[in-house]
Amino acid sequence: MYGNRLRELREEKELTQKELANVLGITKEGYGQYEREYVVIPIKHLITIAIYYDLSIDNLFGFNLVNDYQIINKQVDKKLSGMRLREFRKNHRFTQKKLADILRTTQSVIADYEKGRYLIATPFLYMICNNYRVSADYILGRVDNPKFIK
Repeated sequence: MYGNRLRELREEKELTQKELANVLGITKEGYGQYEREYVVIPIKHLITIAIYYDLSIDNLFGFNLVNDYQIINKQVDKKLSGMRLREFRKNHRFTQKKLADILRTTQSVIADYEKGRYLIATPFLYMICNNYRVSADYILGRVDNPKFIK
């Protein structure tokens, strides 16, 4: 999903896993698990890495390797992200239950995301973006354009 891309970027910048771990406030071993995809990287760490490298989340996911986005919000607003997720769901004529079934979660989880209580989990964000070609950065409210990935 993103592990190879994380390693590639780190090696391009000639950084160690320990240096990236320090940026995230975790152990070297913890960061190494992200690169090997033994553990799913939390969305907050993915955002921190995107800010650190000055890249889009779509780039980190490997969807768009050209860094030509105009990032308008480096940090993520949970309320805006929730509104964008709701917009996505309604545009696809999904009920919360249907989207929850697609993502293999519960309707209450989707409701909490849409209400801005929590940021969408990395695997759910990746699945939506990969399957429906919508920009992760758009869903997270980091960009207003592009809305879709190529």
